[in-house]
Amino acid sequence: MMNLLVHIPRGIILPESVLLSDWFAVLASFVAINTVLYLVLGLSKLLPVIRVSSSRGRERRSETRSIDPEASA
Repeated sequence: MMNLLVHIPRGIILPESVLLSDWFAVLASFVAINTVLYLVLGLSKLLPVIRVSSSRGRERRSETRSIDPEASA
């Protein structure tokens, strides 16, 4: 059996010159802002809806909508 192990340094994906370039900094900033935006949107879906109370709630009807015509309004 042939032993084809090649020593690859782990943890090094890109050279340092790429990581320190301007376009990579712009890309990293875009990804960071996008991640925070989706985090906020995801958390807002989990929270209950906040409704502003108004005086025109259930009390605005002058007649009942019940099946029972003798029910109080």
